[in-house]
Amino acid sequence: MPEDPFREARQKEGALKCPFQGEEVPMLLRHADVRAAAKDWQTFSSDAPFRIPIPSEEEMRTMRQLPIETNPPEHTEYRRIAEPFFKRSKKPEVIEKVQNLINELLEKALKARGSLEIVHQFALPIQSRALTYLLNVSESEADTYIDWGIHVFHNKNDCESTLEDYLALALKRAEKDPGKDFFSALNQATFQNRPLTYEEKMGFANLTFAGGRDTIIHSISSIISYFGQYHEDLQSLRDNPKGLVIAGEEFFRAFMPLTHIGRVCPIETEIRGNKISPGGRVSLGWAAANFDPEVFDEPEKIDLTRKPNPHVSFGFGTHLCLGAPHARLIIRSLLEALVAKVATIEILEAASHVEENLAYSRENGFDRLNVQFHAQ
Repeated sequence: MPEDPFREARQKEGALKCPFQGEEVPMLLRHADVRAAAKDWQTFSSDAPFRIPIPSEEEMRTMRQLPIETNPPEHTEYRRIAEPFFKRSKKPEVIEKVQNLINELLEKALKARGSLEIVHQFALPIQSRALTYLLNVSESEADTYIDWGIHVFHNKNDCESTLEDYLALALKRAEKDPGKDFFSALNQATFQNRPLTYEEKMGFANLTFAGGRDTIIHSISSIISYFGQYHEDLQSLRDNPKGLVIAGEEFFRAFMPLTHIGRVCPIETEIRGNKISPGGRVSLGWAAANFDPEVFDEPEKIDLTRKPNPHVSFGFGTHLCLGAPHARLIIRSLLEALVAKVATIEILEAASHVEENLAYSRENGFDRLNVQFHAQ
């Protein structure tokens, strides 16, 4: 079962001071506080290039991520540009492609009857190939995304060279030969009755690639590990396949891959006894809010029948995650495939990914997870 490293601080103070890059950032831990701050964009602003992710990404990229690093009304108009592509996950042809992808990878693993490293050989290919369906680009592009490996978006040199070079080339190719893909749409999009600038197009593309990579990979590996430990829950879903959607939401709650996100306070603000100077940051603790016992009964227990489940794994308010339908499609398709094809999962080796801070330590997915799937 997942552990809650924020339990004591949430109960006592409601906030936790966390040092990041020489700055002490208070993290809000209670569900009500996190949701209230997420809605109050005037006090807790996203109009802060590079400073919304924590740690900050000034050294990781050269452009503002769009639309996440803006406030309304600009955010509203920017968001409309990207929404059509993120809604592609609801199209029957995209749903079928994702289902076929996961079924094929799972069947291949079952036929091999041997060890499979989930992070690199299963979760990464799923995330990369499913992204091509979302962007409506050739599936062969996924080979490039897979070759980047897991940590391309956490390495300064890789981010600035590998990713930004790829995005610049993709935009240039789409300009020469436009189609119905994501990059062509960016080239054709307008903001406030003018074409997008190069920096704006790169900002949309950067967030699209970086925002849904680790999150999907960690979610897949965490679910596989869970069923490797709790075979009875896989059987329960097999007995009640109508519960797959509810189960997926509980996995999103319990295995929230993004611990928190930043906001900048334009004016002096006080939260839970912490004074924030103008320009100072606050952290919205998504993972901590998902374990608030005031909202979730037995929060450290995974209950695949939990309903209602008001988790904040896709954010809350204005900046509700654009990629939520895509993530839900992938996880629902994974659960469907596991229920239909797998009897048990045997964990052979596991190395948890641990997020370390001086104020907390949190297990978040896996660096390596070797398993063997056993067919029904």
